[in-house]
Amino acid sequence: MASHQYQCHQCGSLNTFVSPLGRREECFKCHSDAHACKNCEHYDPKVYNECRETQADFVQEKSRANFCDYFQIRSPGSAGKNPQADLMSAAEALFKKK
Repeated sequence: MASHQYQCHQCGSLNTFVSPLGRREECFKCHSDAHACKNCEHYDPKVYNECRETQADFVQEKSRANFCDYFQIRSPGSAGKNPQADLMSAAEALFKKK
């Protein structure tokens, strides 16, 4: 079994777990739920239902454990990344006047 890491959405600490991540897993430091929307790759507070996965069911409490089938643990360093901002900066660099 492979081990993976994620950064806790609550306290920011780096956690290591053996995949697959169980629904009842918790952060080793603050004991917040690991299988929560705010730790998921699809979580985005700027989109409808705060989830980029269009087929996922609505989850009321984004920081609590849930049964979402589309959950993918967010890799360390990807928290706070904005794909739209990345696209805009790439476009600006492409069309930058010399």
